[in-house]
Amino acid sequence: MRTKTPPRPEDILERLIGFDTVSRNPNLALVEFVADLLDGHGIEVEIQRSEDGRKANLFATIGPAGMGGIILSGHTDVVPVDDQPWTTDPFRLTRKGDRLYGRGTADMKGFIATVLACVPYFVERRLQTPIHLAFSYDEEVGCLGVRPLIAALRERADRPRACIIGEPTEMRLVTGHKGKLAMRCDVRGASCHSAHAPDGVNAIEYAAELIHRIRQIARREAAEGVRDPAFEPAFATIQCGVIAGGTAVNIVPDRAHFDFEARVLPGQSADALIEEVKRFAAEELLPEMRGRSEQADIAFRVLSSYPGLTCPEDSPLVALVRDITGANETGTVSFGTEGGLYSDAGIPTVVCGPGSMAQGHKADEYVTLDQLRRCETMLRRLADRLEADGW
Repeated sequence: MRTKTPPRPEDILERLIGFDTVSRNPNLALVEFVADLLDGHGIEVEIQRSEDGRKANLFATIGPAGMGGIILSGHTDVVPVDDQPWTTDPFRLTRKGDRLYGRGTADMKGFIATVLACVPYFVERRLQTPIHLAFSYDEEVGCLGVRPLIAALRERADRPRACIIGEPTEMRLVTGHKGKLAMRCDVRGASCHSAHAPDGVNAIEYAAELIHRIRQIARREAAEGVRDPAFEPAFATIQCGVIAGGTAVNIVPDRAHFDFEARVLPGQSADALIEEVKRFAAEELLPEMRGRSEQADIAFRVLSSYPGLTCPEDSPLVALVRDITGANETGTVSFGTEGGLYSDAGIPTVVCGPGSMAQGHKADEYVTLDQLRRCETMLRRLADRLEADGW
């Protein structure tokens, strides 16, 4: 009897890229595709829907139940393509030589496709320790979807023992990244004709004073802050990324808002930097503003956050991934992942996946076939290890 040819990662990637799972859109069609694929191999799938029912996480286990196991984790959402100068269709896989182009090829449907291509291999092995698949939604807008999934894992008697997140690292073993806290500041002033500007409260100008204060904090951290040479930059950063306000040049603006973020080293508190900005607003700016208008206000709200990640060099997980990748060194990345959330839930986590973030989030994103092959090798070695020795 002829054995069915196993799927190639690029074949599955072609299907995944065809689903427009930009974070503002549902991901259910992609989740249903993955569920059907796994069901075809007799794998039971758990679907965890978002509160509005438009999106879902997927969790599945291959191998023995009640044995801990290792999670292979990826997010199904991608960043928008709006106003980016793509030369290919971002939602249709295009091959040019060794490169596979499309939104999400690197970040991070290339990893998910490779995992799914290895499912037949996983199923054939007599695993002593299970492999779990965890595919989440809304990672790109603050690691939102994975939170209820992790909360559910916390309650399991057979909580997984470790996690490998397949974000693009060029298959390097990454053991750490910074944490992030993103905020919005809404400034309310008092409007009047610009000919009588001193009678009003200029919301844009007070927003500018707050942004200047943020810049001062950033300069202090760069010059005097705690350093960790494993990261680039080696210190905490804080910066403003979006600003809006006003209606016309001859009207003193009564509204302005800006978005800013702090990125801190593992173990540092982003809240401490944000509190400095809040104190400056409350103690220095608001009394002056309200001296001219009782309606003046400055309000802050959280947009997104996730903790930093650290996995000790002597961790059994680091030793395992060194073994299955052949890595001699570990490193860190400047971007964030869901890893800190898994780690905070008591599930040690590392990051290792195909592609480079240098290609992610921009036009003509791509992953190379060589990277997919290297990922496939890592995953097969993982299954071999879990069959031979367990873990």
